[in-house]
Amino acid sequence: TLILAGPGSGKTRVLTHRIAHLVGQLGVPPHKLMAVTFTNKAAREMKSRVEVLLEGNLRGLTIGTFHAICARFLRREAALLPVTADFVIFDESDQLALAKQAVKDLNLNDKQYPPQKFLNKISAAKNELIGPEEFAASTYFAEIAKRVYVRYQQLLITNNALDFDDLLMKVVELFRDHPEVLEKYQRYYDHILVDEFQDTNTAQYALLRQLAKLNHNLYAVGDPDQSVYRWRGADYRNVRRFQEDYPDAHTILLEENYRSTQLILDAAMAVIDLHPGRTRKQLFTQRKGGVEIFAYEAYNEEEEAQFVVEAIAELVRKGACDPGDCAIMYRTNAQSRAVEEAFLRAGLPYKLVGAQRFYGRKEIKDVIAYLRLIHNPADTVSLLRVINTPPRGVGAKTLEQLTTAATAAHLAPADVLRDLGEHGPKSPFALTFGGKAGAALANFGRMLNHWHTARNELSVVQLIDLVLDRTGYKDYLDDGTEEGEERWENVMELRGVAAEYEDATLTDFLQEVALVSDQDTIAEEGKAPTLLTLHAAKGLEFPVVFILGLDEGVLPHQRSFDDPEAMHEERRLMYVGMTRAKDRLYLLRAFRRSLYGDSSLSNPSRFLDDIPDRLLAGNLAR
Repeated sequence: TLILAGPGSGKTRVLTHRIAHLVGQLGVPPHKLMAVTFTNKAAREMKSRVEVLLEGNLRGLTIGTFHAICARFLRREAALLPVTADFVIFDESDQLALAKQAVKDLNLNDKQYPPQKFLNKISAAKNELIGPEEFAASTYFAEIAKRVYVRYQQLLITNNALDFDDLLMKVVELFRDHPEVLEKYQRYYDHILVDEFQDTNTAQYALLRQLAKLNHNLYAVGDPDQSVYRWRGADYRNVRRFQEDYPDAHTILLEENYRSTQLILDAAMAVIDLHPGRTRKQLFTQRKGGVEIFAYEAYNEEEEAQFVVEAIAELVRKGACDPGDCAIMYRTNAQSRAVEEAFLRAGLPYKLVGAQRFYGRKEIKDVIAYLRLIHNPADTVSLLRVINTPPRGVGAKTLEQLTTAATAAHLAPADVLRDLGEHGPKSPFALTFGGKAGAALANFGRMLNHWHTARNELSVVQLIDLVLDRTGYKDYLDDGTEEGEERWENVMELRGVAAEYEDATLTDFLQEVALVSDQDTIAEEGKAPTLLTLHAAKGLEFPVVFILGLDEGVLPHQRSFDDPEAMHEERRLMYVGMTRAKDRLYLLRAFRRSLYGDSSLSNPSRFLDDIPDRLLAGNLAR
């Protein structure tokens, strides 16, 4: 059975009541059921709801994430695996350490061949059930990636470890190579239920097909319109594959929405209806009417953020909502900066979901530390933060020597570096530091001297550009991953802030940043508005929703312009954001936007054009 459930239609309720019906009414023993979710939180929620419905009769019921259930299978069948039953599961940092080791073992330069890039390739391959042997080496880089993959897997086994992607892949391989083991599990589970089916990847769908082959007992609930994890390997087309693989399956549409007003649903449907190849669902609700969607064009992102703060204050003043009822959503984390500052200026608390506050993000603190060091060479805290960021071969031992030498000479460590940079081998400190570390310190000292001389001639933006250029910080941050690109976007957002301080000195700019960062600690008293990305908003609901950045290049993201599948996902992301709103929805854009550090005129998002005029109010209502 395939349940295609629109947003707010009670997906989790359907699953929990299905389990309760099977056990309570049809007498299926709980241990004959397996319910699979995507997050531990969803598993816990499902378990507690079923517990209430069945009054605690859950003995033996399998509810968990794909990874947790697969880990259980693998420990049981460890005799057939290259690891023992007490294998460890390596998390992201363990995996990166292993990838670095693999790159090192193959005598590769990790600057030229970033380990994280290989890790992403390996993860994508495993999600597609491609092992090291099957990995296609069609280019020189792919050939290197294949060798890293082989070595990475060897290192995992040496460590008696599996990574997250192995948990799925190894079970699929185990069932493929040992039909008797597969049959045991097929006979054990009479019913398999899956939540968020649209988010399954190739490996997860293959596993479900294996388990359901004997009894044709798969019950999948999902909404392909809400599939927004393509970058994680999720493939919404598995919904179509399900219908092809099980032509006799029942498909049931859940179209009644218990969350939003009809106006909000009509607008969301207008956006998603333009998605090609989708199963058409017509969402409806008993909540007729509602407030028109407020579409507003601000002059720039500062005014956009200010509008949000003032609109929330006005709604609260009128008694229309509490501050905690409001959510502010955006496409990328870098967009939170302007909103955070608007709340801080107003002295109002806010909650940030799934991300560090802007000025607390590592890359922002790094760039600020460079600027503080240029401004004040005696700032040893900033020096120690950046002297080996990006890595320059300056280790803990060298830093200790540097601090000792500076203390003995009654100087700041930066003064020692600047002396080394200026006088080279003739510096009185040259004898203390030799080899590669000495050369790295002298080079850093030369950079400091150059920046210190230039600081009065250059604007803050020019100083930031100089630092980024001389340190190679972009290559260090932007490692070809989506996370790397997002970190770089944050740095460009900081550059955009600096561009607004055209006439300000470095001193003024650093003082302003310090004051904003200090305000960052405003207490989150009671219920505060929530700031989050559209991805993080999936599955949540709020009475009042603001979606920011409805400009071409922001939402939809410019990355999607040359990739039709990516553009479809942007459309689904917009739909997810709109359908989080219960009562009020605000759609905002900026006439001028600072994108990647440069302010320029922007074009309204195509998604705004998709919404019929009759549903809109505000200065963008046509």
